[in-house]
Amino acid sequence: MGYMTEERRLIQETARAFAMKEVLPVANRLDPEKGDIPPELIQKLADMGYFGIVIPEEYGGLGLGVFEYCLITEELARAWMSVASIIARGNGLSAGRGMTDAQRAVFLPRAARGEFLGAAAMSEPNVGSDLGSIACRARRDGDDWVINGNKYWCTFADGADYIMLVARTSDSPDPKRKHVGLSSFLIEKPRGTLPPGVKGAPIPKIGYFGWKTWELAFDDCRLPGSALIGEEGRAFYYISAGLERARAHTAARSIGLARGALEDATAYAQERRQFGQAIGDFQNTRFRLARMATDIEAARQLMYFVCDEIDQKRRCDKEAAMVKLFASEMAERVTSEALQVFGGAGYTTLHAVERYWRDARLTKIFEGTSEIQQRIISDHLLGKPQQKGQERDKAA
Repeated sequence: MGYMTEERRLIQETARAFAMKEVLPVANRLDPEKGDIPPELIQKLADMGYFGIVIPEEYGGLGLGVFEYCLITEELARAWMSVASIIARGNGLSAGRGMTDAQRAVFLPRAARGEFLGAAAMSEPNVGSDLGSIACRARRDGDDWVINGNKYWCTFADGADYIMLVARTSDSPDPKRKHVGLSSFLIEKPRGTLPPGVKGAPIPKIGYFGWKTWELAFDDCRLPGSALIGEEGRAFYYISAGLERARAHTAARSIGLARGALEDATAYAQERRQFGQAIGDFQNTRFRLARMATDIEAARQLMYFVCDEIDQKRRCDKEAAMVKLFASEMAERVTSEALQVFGGAGYTTLHAVERYWRDARLTKIFEGTSEIQQRIISDHLLGKPQQKGQERDKAA
């Protein structure tokens, strides 16, 4: 039996219908004006169970695997990558890395219902892939923690119900192990606000609209002792444990963008006429579309393999890096080719293809840059496999 069971096909078809009916029209309307994802669309995602795809049923989730998570993600990304991304703000808590049983019982059901969505505050103005260089500090003050420092690239900081902060709680005893001494904090807050002691401003972007991405300044931000997630000084290991799934998710987003561009370009090629015939009748256009479709399918099959390995709990950090690298590079190439099929019409905001093109470029940067993925892969090839928890990477 192949990867695609009847149950998975039904999940895929349901997500495809939802994306095309509920997401794509909203994206086509709001992305050109840089509008935010409407609350009613977020509620529809919650009603579909998409914030709890991989959250166990005992906590109110769907209890599905990474494979189904990525099937749904591809369909949503075909409509709007930001919507395919926002579902990670619920599913991201599913592993409960570092959380106690009591914390899981409180947080996971809320996340599954779409009532507890998060933002990640890890990167800093001078820190991207090298998380070990985080300078934002958390110091004890009685039973509380006091946070000072700056964070960058914190998407959804205002709209989220909590911010997952990574800050330094102690200096590393070894310059070669800078990641030691980082801790995670869960900062709860009302939706639509920033926490007390935190100021921020949206960062101008060329794409990834639907939500704002923030620069944050923590100035004596006081947190209760219970805000600490897991063991003090272990945040880097909690982050690293989820990288395989995060990279598969990014691959799914990349594939969805590329597929949207291909489908739109194929339709346009049959409508647009030049020199007395549809441009899709020209061999150059036909072969261009064939190459695009082949690239997408190659990325999809590699993603299926990686998802299956993750669900079978087999280590696949090399393959996860490969699919993230290949799919993101493919998406930029395919969306650019699609824009070429559209010609001048593609270089306007009249067609979604320019949105796919803009957003595809980001997939080569977040969840670990292409350069980071190449380093991981080459380390394996050269007999220097990275150990779990020792990758230096950025989760976006």
